[in-house]
Amino acid sequence: MPVSAPSAPTAAGSDAPAPERRGFLEVARQPRMVGLLLVFLLAALVCGRLGAWQLDRAYERAELAAQQEAAEAAAAGPSWLGEVLAPQEGFPGELVGREVRATGRFEPEGSLLVPGRALEGRTGYLVLTPFRLSDDGTGGDTWADLSGAPVLAVVQGWVEQPADADALVHPTDEVTLTGWLQVGEATSGAATVVDGQTPEIALSALVNEWGGPIYTGYLVATAGPGSPADGGGAALPRPTIDGGTDANLQNIFYALQWWVFGGFAVLLWVRLVRDEMAGGRRGGRPTDADTGIAGLPAA
Repeated sequence: MPVSAPSAPTAAGSDAPAPERRGFLEVARQPRMVGLLLVFLLAALVCGRLGAWQLDRAYERAELAAQQEAAEAAAAGPSWLGEVLAPQEGFPGELVGREVRATGRFEPEGSLLVPGRALEGRTGYLVLTPFRLSDDGTGGDTWADLSGAPVLAVVQGWVEQPADADALVHPTDEVTLTGWLQVGEATSGAATVVDGQTPEIALSALVNEWGGPIYTGYLVATAGPGSPADGGGAALPRPTIDGGTDANLQNIFYALQWWVFGGFAVLLWVRLVRDEMAGGRRGGRPTDADTGIAGLPAA
């Protein structure tokens, strides 16, 4: 009788159904994974708090640097305007807040109000008056080649109501003023002067009202006749560049590092959950298909 050939052996368990892969939420709800999540969230919270602390330090150090700079500028005393800036010359950013002095006469007929300016939480007006120079510390050398003596825009101070500006002193004699320099503002495109008011201290436009030559910066008066210290409006703080002093970049970098570490802690937990999903199956140990060792006999 013919004998049939034996059939080839099959892999152990090949007839068994493949285990079902577990979902993300199912694995994530396991007590061990929940515990790990709480640990990683705590680590992320600590990292986030350390990042915020570093950011606070960055601006704190910038504020201290600005205070030190202001103290050094005050200790150095004012320079003559002609030593740092000439009329119609571009205004360097480092001159913002520089203390200077100049001699000349007020031209009160050209005085203007600048609305919408805040001081100590109140909104009011700046009193802006042209000041025709007679001496900037150079004996007039800085404007020798120009059409005549230049005009310097002077902020005499802050008032709450337009009527308050009527009480301000405008000396008729030649006086010497001291104050902080500030760069002129850009024009908004609206009418420059309406009813004795101008929306911004746009010197390129005000030259049409006051005549030239004119400086590209203006003076926030602090001392001298007609200043807040002597017949002017309320005193204004030392000008700074918009946005303040730059924050310390090293501390900002440290803050970003801590926030990256916090995000990495959360991503690490997600990776652990996914690894658990890939390495385990519902109902027990990984199968031969999972390990890639097919065809071996069962132990």
